[in-house]
Amino acid sequence: MRSLLLHAHDDPGFEARLQVALDLARAFDAHLTVLQPVAFNVAVPGDAYGIFAAEAATFAREQAAEFRKQVEPRLEGEDVRWDWADAAGLAESSIFEYAALADLAIIGSGRMEGDSVGPSPLAGILAMHCRAPILVVPEGAGAMLPGAPVMVAWNGSLEASRALKAALPLLKAAKSVTLVSVVSSEDQEAGELPALAGARYLDRHGVACEVVEVPQGQNKVAEVLKEVAQTRGAGLVAMGAYGKPRLFETLFGGVTAGMLWNPKVPLLLSH
Repeated sequence: MRSLLLHAHDDPGFEARLQVALDLARAFDAHLTVLQPVAFNVAVPGDAYGIFAAEAATFAREQAAEFRKQVEPRLEGEDVRWDWADAAGLAESSIFEYAALADLAIIGSGRMEGDSVGPSPLAGILAMHCRAPILVVPEGAGAMLPGAPVMVAWNGSLEASRALKAALPLLKAAKSVTLVSVVSSEDQEAGELPALAGARYLDRHGVACEVVEVPQGQNKVAEVLKEVAQTRGAGLVAMGAYGKPRLFETLFGGVTAGMLWNPKVPLLLSH
């Protein structure tokens, strides 16, 4: 993990993800690229001559320049290698492009508007389509120590396998690793232990892990996973991202939606 990408935007969650990015850059001697996308093409209804749109674009550029001016001196005082990239366009498009050669893309968990509730649309889109694994950092997250316990949500799927592989550098540094499978009554009757495949993979890489099966009961899978992560003091949760890209609403259906809604610890997602 030598190339990190950080989404720069003046929202309430930036401070937390900046600190996490710096922690990871130091721990893995990684280069940090701070990417600031700015959408200049602003459409204003009824603005036939584009006057208001031009003013809005100018304001956006000024705000972006001011934010960069505030953050760069802080980066210069840190003991990490970094560069700053300005990109014209929507955040998801810019991150897609830059993530092609990044080992991890670090984004926030909340909506960039700040006071809106619900999971971030950006997180949902990137979780499904980003070329690199993404690390979703909650606004209230503190320092992310690579030695903290890690929980891996495991169901034997291709997505879960990719998330396990993407998280491997963090798993190697973790104090403990737990592979958690949430099973329904039907799964228990089948007697299958899909997490054993993930455990064998980790063992080949020198990572010891505990395999845990948790009954789903009447709860949603995301609720069970969050409870287990809290009980075990996890500093990171890694899991595959699931969803249907046809409509935005479907991206937030099921487990991925539940995990992205008000997460308490950083969440590593890979599709």
